[in-house]
Amino acid sequence: MLQLPHQPLQVAVPPQRSAAREDQDGPWHTEAVCRRDEAGLFFAPSKEPTAARLSREDAAKRVCARCPVMVECREHALLQPEPYGVWGGLTAAERRVVLARRRRRETEIKKAASAA
Repeated sequence: MLQLPHQPLQVAVPPQRSAAREDQDGPWHTEAVCRRDEAGLFFAPSKEPTAARLSREDAAKRVCARCPVMVECREHALLQPEPYGVWGGLTAAERRVVLARRRRRETEIKKAASAA
């Protein structure tokens, strides 16, 4: 992936937002691998060329793949919903697909329950 110069990521979740889940040891994002990586890897610069974006997103997903709190991060991004960046190994577009599938599934379950 193309890596551009970026500022280090301090926290995976903005501090003003609540975490999706908190452990006894603290919020899930304190264990996030991305805290040690560059924020620019997870968020697109303006007017980023498609090839560079795809490469950057692939690199971000590789970081997510080795993260112990990837599922919590993904759920946070789906529940908020986070409109930008790679969260929990998913891009914003991929999260929109997951949310649409969840809504469709919920609708089907409600229809099945009302028909029964």
